[in-house]
Amino acid sequence: MVNMRKAAIIGCGFVGSSAAFALMDKGLFSELVLIDANKQRAEGEAMDLSHGLPYLRPMKVYAGEYSDLKDAAVIVITAGAAQKPGETRLDLINKNVAIMKSIVSQIKEVGVEGILLIVANPVDILTHVALKESGLPKNRVFGSGTVLDTARFKYLLSERLNVDSRNVHAVVIGEHGDSELCVWSIANISGIPLTDFAELNGITHHEEEMQKIYEEVRDSAYEIIARKGATYYGVARAIARICSCIINNENTMLPVSVELDGTYGLSGLALSIPTLVGKEGAQRVLELPLNVREKRELKASAEALKAVIEKIGY
Repeated sequence: MVNMRKAAIIGCGFVGSSAAFALMDKGLFSELVLIDANKQRAEGEAMDLSHGLPYLRPMKVYAGEYSDLKDAAVIVITAGAAQKPGETRLDLINKNVAIMKSIVSQIKEVGVEGILLIVANPVDILTHVALKESGLPKNRVFGSGTVLDTARFKYLLSERLNVDSRNVHAVVIGEHGDSELCVWSIANISGIPLTDFAELNGITHHEEEMQKIYEEVRDSAYEIIARKGATYYGVARAIARICSCIINNENTMLPVSVELDGTYGLSGLALSIPTLVGKEGAQRVLELPLNVREKRELKASAEALKAVIEKIGY
């Protein structure tokens, strides 16, 4: 039986340990299991995190084994080779597919009943691999997708328009990577169309501004990695947000990476698409009213990923 107050993180590098910190801070779970190929690393992270518990809600944090995963409600998989300066997410594919297959094989042996949340990159490819290897229902295997990219998009728009980022309603879809696209056609500021709000703020060169923001969203990870070697705080917050939607059964729309079966005319791959996320996981994939250009860009993003999937034999 699933324990909705229990989560696990596989991979205790920068992303995994930051995610553990964010989950503890949010108080969603009473038990958190940390697993890493380097058991001492997991033990060290558990010790360090546990020392902050006197200032948080009661919680048990410990380094565990795969056998500890059986009743976990959410299993977050961050394990994989890290993206290096000058390297794309797709460059990681061969190393991380092998790591994902090994992890899922051990998860299958345990017979887990919870949700697999894939975070390791390239997340769309690895979500597809994890789904195929696990044999679990597709609502229980999905990726963090473009949840972080969407946050970056909202933040940059809020900065440019001088408005609270929580008032910005916009989304990034497609690959979590170089072929992703910002859905400009439905972006708005608390119901006011984006272009109208921009003009109220004296911004009239829309196309030029849109391209600058898109490039900054797309290239944010590269810029951060070039400066500090890795990105982890933003994605940790994205992981905590996704987990909150699951545990609290929020039915919140998030652009997570889900296996498609005809949505937008696409199938046979996982792609970041707005999806209602709740206690059953990726509960319902939504089809946005994209314009002609956005449909074309989404198809191109899918084709880029399909080419990789075919190359690795999935």
